[in-house]
Amino acid sequence: MADISMPDPQQAVIGGIGCHADFGVVAALDPLGRVMGTESFPATGAGYRSAHTWLASFGPIAAVGVESTGSFGAALTRSLIDRGCGVIEVNQPHPHLRSRRGKNDAIDAEAAARKVLWGEATAAATDTTGIVEAIRQLSVARNNAVRARAAALCQIGDLLVTAPAVLRAQLDTRRTLEGKAAVCARLRPDTDRLADPAQAAKAALRSLGRRIAQLGAEAVELERRLDRLVAAAAPTTVSRLGCGTHHTATLLVAAGHNIDRLGSEASFAHLCAAAPVPASSGRTSRHRLNLAPNRALHMIVIVRLRYCERTRSYTDRRLAQGKTKKEAIRCLKRFVARELYRTLRGDLATLTTRT
Repeated sequence: MADISMPDPQQAVIGGIGCHADFGVVAALDPLGRVMGTESFPATGAGYRSAHTWLASFGPIAAVGVESTGSFGAALTRSLIDRGCGVIEVNQPHPHLRSRRGKNDAIDAEAAARKVLWGEATAAATDTTGIVEAIRQLSVARNNAVRARAAALCQIGDLLVTAPAVLRAQLDTRRTLEGKAAVCARLRPDTDRLADPAQAAKAALRSLGRRIAQLGAEAVELERRLDRLVAAAAPTTVSRLGCGTHHTATLLVAAGHNIDRLGSEASFAHLCAAAPVPASSGRTSRHRLNLAPNRALHMIVIVRLRYCERTRSYTDRRLAQGKTKKEAIRCLKRFVARELYRTLRGDLATLTTRT
């Protein structure tokens, strides 16, 4: 957790910032929670410097709560950290607050500052200046290419349903959609006769086939680059059973380069939706999981259930105790989260030492 100790209780400033694509609104509170001022600044380098200068004009800055630190507020967060400010990650205001006080940018900025002042928000913002941010950016591009390729493959299947019988017979020589896409990329439509549905179908299928080939090549190239980066950032974690490049990259991005901001492995497990949340009332005693699922942890567990005898023995023991298969998998996800938090923390500490 971030240190938000105040340099001087009589003068320290708590900042709150609501971020948007083109501007940000800053609120300044004193240690007693009184609003000292609000101001709007453009979302530019000069605007970020002006926001810091404006906050510092009220006194030493104890901490700044920033909304959207992973999107609209990412550049602002980097700018504040570079200037020595402790930046706290703040969620958007709860709907109950908005229903009581209304909704505008000044209210949101003030609410962000109060979350920091009251200790409701304590997690430091994710560090986006190192290799983990590079991994996130490449992962976004690779995942988008894979999804777009899958969508194009589905479109080929849809077009073939209504394509002329002769064209369907030509493509039926290939059984898979990938094979059909390869044939489609080599079709030769008559561009002077596109009013003919048969020629238009050839042109559409050829476009999709070439798009699929291009997206596939992009995904392969991005995977090669990710392999190198993830192996450099987390060599121990990526070597664990079930933790390939993409699963390790997902967990790295979730934890952030500054993984110590999470405080403990329990915080990491909660972030990965592998920590039970109390959901008891009256005579009912039960737990539920965080609603944000983590597919990477789940897939790691599935791989280990297939290839790891120790994991299968643990599952059998849990089932014998009366757990359901789903509950046993949740227990395994919690164990994996504990294990990988330690390996990720060790990898990132070693990376910091190396660099």
